[in-house]
This record gives sequence, structure tokens and C-alpha cells, in this order.
Amino acid sequence: QVQLVESGGGLVQPGGSLRLSCAASGSIFSINAMGWYRQAPGEQRDLVARITSGLSTTYADAVKGRFTISRDSAKNTVSLQMNSLKPDDTAVYYCKVDGRLLTGAVFTSWGQGTQVTVSS
Repeated sequence: QVQLVESGGGLVQPGGSLRLSCAASGSIFSINAMGWYRQAPGEQRDLVARITSGLSTTYADAVKGRFTISRDSAKNTVSLQMNSLKPDDTAVYYCKVDGRLLTGAVFTSWGQGTQVTVSS
């Protein structure tokens, strides 16, 4: 009932930048938190950044000062601006959205994932 479409991944050299975007659609009444997680091969999926409906943000220590999360609540979109990328940032990045459906039910949805590769 909620679809997430991610875009913006790709291959970039160390020190470069990428911007990820995620758009949520469907039977959405409200969205609470929107966030980005990443998973490298053989690793668990970890939080990268999260932003609440009140625009409070949380960042993983590894990305503080380099990544910026933002959201457009009117369009149900969340973006992640990634600067000064490092090879350690290489992973599949997933969008996650928590909210409430028109039926009143609470939902959590994940995007399909987008690959980010940082390599020279």
C-alpha cells in the first residue's frame, strides 16, 4: 500500500559526491520518520541518517559532517546529500519510511535499495 522509489546511486571516485532521493506514494495519511540505511556485503544493515516529521536529524558517526539528510513533507520525499565520499561508504543504500495509512494502520516500508560504489 506504500511504494518507495529510490534514485541517485552509482559509481563515484573518492572525494566525490552523490545525492540519493526517495519518493513515497500510496495510501499514506502521515509520515513520521524517513531515513537511509546501508548494507555492505557480509555486514548488517545500519542506520546512516534519519529525519523526523519535526525535522530532527540523527546521523551515524561515520558520516557526520559529510552527509546531509533532508525531506519535503509536502511531496513525501527524502534526500541524502553525500559529500567527501570514501571507499568505506560503498554499500547498498535503502530508504525507510514510517508512518500511518489512511486506514489508521501504522506502516514501515523499505525501498528496493540503490548501489553506491566509491572507487578510483
